[in-house]
Parts: sequence; C-alpha cells; structure tokens
Amino acid sequence: MDRAPISQSGLLPRTLDLLVLKTLTRAPLHGYGIAQYLLRTTSSFLSVGEGTLYPALQRLVVNGWAQAEWRQSETGRRARYYTITPVGRKHLRTQEREFEQMVDAIRLVLRAV
Repeated sequence: MDRAPISQSGLLPRTLDLLVLKTLTRAPLHGYGIAQYLLRTTSSFLSVGEGTLYPALQRLVVNGWAQAEWRQSETGRRARYYTITPVGRKHLRTQEREFEQMVDAIRLVLRAV
C-alpha cells in the first residue's frame, strides 16, 4: 500500500495531544525525541514540526497533563524533557477511549453502502 506522509495539519483535532501523551508513557523525552519517535513508529507517516509540537507540549503542561524540566540531553545540550503526570495518564485513558469510539464510528460510515 502506497502511503503519503501526513502532516500535522492532517491530524484530527486533539490527536497530537493523544499521541504525545502516549509517547511519554514510555519515558521522559525532549521535543525532538518525541518527534523522532512518532516519525519512526509510524514508518515516516506522521511528521510533526516544531511549530505544532511545541505549542502542543506547552498545552499539555498548562493543563497539568505533563510536566517539564531542563536536563542535559544525550548530545550534552540543554533540553526540556517532558514527563506525563498522573492526571495526564487519566486524561490519556479517557482520550484513548474517545478516539477508539470515533474511529469505530468513522469505519461504520466508510463501510456503509
């Protein structure tokens, strides 16, 4: 199947928050690490640029779903690392359920004759 990469503008609303929170359940990461993980995990299908990712990360922090702290990265540079909070884990579970319901509803429409 031939797939063209999808940009962040092609993501459904709130989907980026869901993907970032899910990524942070693995380990704390800096923004570049999150973007690379999403790109690698989706076989280069999801490319998230800085102009979309960093506002999303800030939104997660403001809402209390993630926290951020400055650390030294693996390259020795200072980077802001993000960690999912307990409130963020609860929010993630809710968002995963809602997303699955939305996908199921879309499938019903696509399969209808």
